[in-house]
Amino acid sequence: MFYFIAELFHFHGGWNLFRYLSFRTGAAVATALFLGLLIGPRFIGWLRIRQGKGQPIRLDGPQSHFAKRGTPTMGGLMILTSLVVSVLLWMDLSNPFVWACTFVTLGFGAIGFLDDYDKVRKASTAGVSGRVRLLGEFAIAIAASAMIVHQNGTHLYLPFVTGISIDLGYFYILFAAFTIVAFGNAVNLTDGLDGLATMPVIIAAVAFMLIAYLAGNAKFATYLGIPHVFGAGELAIFCGGIVGAGLAFLWFNAPPAAVFMGDTGSLALGGALGAIAVTAHHEIVLGIIGGLFVVEAMSVIIQVFWYKRTGKRVFRMAPIHHHFEQLGWAESTVVVRFWIVALVLALAGLSTLKLR
Repeated sequence: MFYFIAELFHFHGGWNLFRYLSFRTGAAVATALFLGLLIGPRFIGWLRIRQGKGQPIRLDGPQSHFAKRGTPTMGGLMILTSLVVSVLLWMDLSNPFVWACTFVTLGFGAIGFLDDYDKVRKASTAGVSGRVRLLGEFAIAIAASAMIVHQNGTHLYLPFVTGISIDLGYFYILFAAFTIVAFGNAVNLTDGLDGLATMPVIIAAVAFMLIAYLAGNAKFATYLGIPHVFGAGELAIFCGGIVGAGLAFLWFNAPPAAVFMGDTGSLALGGALGAIAVTAHHEIVLGIIGGLFVVEAMSVIIQVFWYKRTGKRVFRMAPIHHHFEQLGWAESTVVVRFWIVALVLALAGLSTLKLR
């Protein structure tokens, strides 16, 4: 909105600040952070009243988690509120990438909300069936991918090499949709301990803030040998909104959590990062930067596959963060160590910008 107003004034005087991507990115972080901290206490109180028993706890989960019973969920609504307000205020709303990423974020958030609502209403961990959820997620992701492809082409670029890409044609839409859905669910699976998913999402958003900015700048993209995507720089502001909203939520989600983000937040944030990676043509790098989420998802896939095949478990419990809890690690130890892993993987992913 402010960018549009500044255009009306032809960026004269103080309005010229709104031309600068760096200023609007910082403003997006500050806006989302301030708004999240402002609405957080009342929002959590409202959720506690409305939900009564709060987040259902898995009976087959770690015994220590039963102490969390009654903690309100759907805190992702706080994140989405802060993020969307920040996006609407500071981004160039004529940019189609803005709407594609916002569509994924709100669409996945809506699916997560329905799932959370069903769990709270039934006081069950079942929620909406996995098949229905996946169908809805793929419908949203395919539509958003088609919007991105219309502006962005169908080439898949490889990290560590310069100028090499594979034209997947219209199959790229399915690949991009799979990336978005897979990452949304990977973040969702990671959100099992207080603060565990929130900080790695913030770290990944900071990394893609830089990637989006560089990919959107022709000079930097040419120098680094990465694909230049006209208009992708605006998504640095979107990432800034995720960072600010995530930090505000972490204030209340830090152990012991006063609120859980639920599927409302985890699906939305994971889908948003997937859509940003697709837009910036850094889908494979997303797997490195978000490697913690990939490992969490793979631990579930491996556990289910091997148990069905042999009747035995690879891990004491999946996702893998529960495995370490079963080994005797304190919850806070698991969380902080996983944060460190997420930071190291983000730095490794960013190194691909130069190692080409």
